[in-house]
Amino acid sequence: MAKTRKIAVLLAGCGHLDGAEVREAVLTLLALDQHGAAFQCIAPNAPQFHVINHITGEPVAGAQRNILEESSRIARLGQCLDLAKAKVADYDALVMPGGYGVAKNNCSFAFKGADAEVRPDVAAFVRGFFDAKKPVGAICIAPALVALALHQVDDSATLTLGNDAGVAAAMGQLGQRHQNTPNAREIVIDEAHKLVTTPAYMFDDARLSDVFVGIERCVAEVLKRI
Repeated sequence: MAKTRKIAVLLAGCGHLDGAEVREAVLTLLALDQHGAAFQCIAPNAPQFHVINHITGEPVAGAQRNILEESSRIARLGQCLDLAKAKVADYDALVMPGGYGVAKNNCSFAFKGADAEVRPDVAAFVRGFFDAKKPVGAICIAPALVALALHQVDDSATLTLGNDAGVAAAMGQLGQRHQNTPNAREIVIDEAHKLVTTPAYMFDDARLSDVFVGIERCVAEVLKRI
């Protein structure tokens, strides 16, 4: 009987302006389930950078939320693992949905672009999959986190964050090869790194159905490389 593939899904909170993009996260879990893969949601047990009112788009003064607690809203009660307890050896691949939380909580790309830092625990976990030659899928803004983590060790990969010129320039500054994509249905594969990326809501006006097409294609290609 074939072994069930187990995938780590790294989250960054809950809510596209300050955490994980909920649609991308749920569609990722759906695609994994449709392909018969098991998954474990994982998140750092640490405060979010800030809390955003998702009606107004403005920060909430004095509010504070925890990344792991917020990610558990997506994973369901007790089903999100503290990153400090996660081991690369326990998983066959890594998939990372997007959302501003990736670029605010798990790294500082939203504020510093190519000069951003990555949380050390996140960087070590992500690079662990590359070091073990296990596949990685990165969705929406998550390829920027990959770029930062690889740049720290003077490595470079081919990836996509859609077709935004500013973001593409930042990837170039990090020594990465950015490949423009025309819509949310597309994926880019770097075979040498077993890295699959898709832009999803880097296209703000993307249809939900198109976002799912891209995510499902990304997940399918990740699973093929296990």
